[in-house]
This record gives sequence, structure tokens and C-alpha cells, in this order.
Amino acid sequence: MLKKFIEKLQNDTFLTLETTPMHEPTFEPIIEKIKHFGLQHKIDGFSTTDNPLARLKYNAFFGSLSLQRTFNKPVITTMSMRDRNKIALQSDLLGANEHDLRTILCLTGDPANASDQPSLKGVFEGNSTLLLEIIKCFNAGLDYSGKPFKTQPKPIYPFAVCNAHANIPKNLIKKMHTKIEHGAIGIITQPVYSVENATLLLEMLQSAKEGLNEEAQKTELILGFFPIVKLRTAQFLAAHVPGIHVPEIWMEQLIKAKKISEEEEKKVGFELSLKTFKQIQAIHPKIHLMSANNFELIADILH
Repeated sequence: MLKKFIEKLQNDTFLTLETTPMHEPTFEPIIEKIKHFGLQHKIDGFSTTDNPLARLKYNAFFGSLSLQRTFNKPVITTMSMRDRNKIALQSDLLGANEHDLRTILCLTGDPANASDQPSLKGVFEGNSTLLLEIIKCFNAGLDYSGKPFKTQPKPIYPFAVCNAHANIPKNLIKKMHTKIEHGAIGIITQPVYSVENATLLLEMLQSAKEGLNEEAQKTELILGFFPIVKLRTAQFLAAHVPGIHVPEIWMEQLIKAKKISEEEEKKVGFELSLKTFKQIQAIHPKIHLMSANNFELIADILH
């Protein structure tokens, strides 16, 4: 299953759906929503987030296991450096390995001061590059201290993230280069809202691969996409989420529509989102869909 998933990433179309575990002791409502809209039949795999914004949620690994067992689809499990030291990181990877949770999205993680938990302290023994290095060691049969495992871990496939926009493109290229150099086989971008942005990111990826070995040349870019149907969502993404550029034309059309009615606002936002999604998919059919668990909207986009 995982081998075909990776081959699809490198040689074919590729579509994944993000799920965000809830602040609840169960993952079942998310499973039921996905079933209700039949989304498992329209995508190649899922992802689970890991306590985004440092806010307490259901565990990403257990959520991934539920998705994988229910739908028999691969799941990219997010691991945040913020909440684990080197022992915990490696221990989680060992346990996950036995259950075939072997596609890992390596994140540094949002700062602890954004948390909803009192006096939270982040661990941050390193950034996401450290986790990529740990995975590289595991794939060589060693733990991070260099001690060999008696049983060779099954291959782990690391993914990374990057911004979709940068005022200084050279800086973004450098970050891509570092993540590719440390073994990332796929780089998922923040949401993209124009063909121009998507094209520029693809050019940046090629620049980031310069000088790297043949294996690194296989790294693929996966364009993030978050459908927008409300002006406040567009404003929030543009103003508060680093690395995202929402085109001015989106803002103008959503403002105009909102003055008419909420229904018109939603209609205009959906039309903009659907048109952009199809345009981006046409030039680079490797996309990661995000929606904050608004699976009905995703079903409409993928109708």
C-alpha cells in the first residue's frame, strides 16, 4: 500500500486530504463524516495534524491508525518537534513502524505560547531537520545515537512543509534545499491561490534541487489548497498565517459579494475556489486538501 502511494506521488496524480483530530477522546466522528461524503473514494490518502497552534487534540498517531484501518488508505502522520524530546520522537516512530504508519510529516511546530494549556513549555530539541535526520538513521537500521536495531525498521517516508509565498524567494529556496538534502520525499506547501504562485513554487523546487544527488531529484512538491468561501477566512489567512498570499482579486470579489448577502459571499467564494483548484490541478496534479474538517465543502470541490 505505501509503496504504491509513494510511486503515485513520484509518477502520477496525487491527492491527499487533511484531517484535524478534535478536542475529544474519540476520532470516530471524523471517520463517519468521511464515510458520509464518500471522500475515501476520491483521494489517494489522508493526513492527520498534530496539536496545531499548540492546542490539545486527539493523538495524531491513533487518528492515523483509525483512518488506515477503516479505509485501507495510507495516512501521512504529522509529528511536531514541539512536544517531544529525542527519546519520545524515536519511541513514537518505533511503535508506529510496527503498525505501518510510515509516512511522517516532519514539523517544527507552532510556538508553545499559542497554546490553550496553562504554562505550557515547548521541548524544541531541534527543528524539523532533526526529525528528518532521525528518520534517516532509522532507515539505515540505527537509532539517533548510532546504536543498531536487532530488527531492521520498515522504510519510513518523510515529508516536510514549506511556505507558499516569500518576500525573498531565495530564502524559501534555501529552506526547500535543506529539507530535500535531509531526505524529504515530498514537500507540502501552505495553501496556494493562483496559477502564478503554483508555477513559481515549482520553479523554486527545481532551483532547490540543484547540486543534489539523483535520489534527491525525486522529491516532489505537493501544493496545499484550502477552499475559501468566507471573507473572514481569506482575511485571516492573509493577515495571520505566514507564507500565504491570497490574491487581491479574491478579497475584492468577496467584499463585494458579502455586501449583497452571506449566500452570495459563499457562492462567489466557492466559484473562485473551484476554478483555482482545477487550474492548479491542471498544471501540477499533486495536491493536499485542507478544510478544518469541512468535508462537505471538500466533497463539493471534488464532485
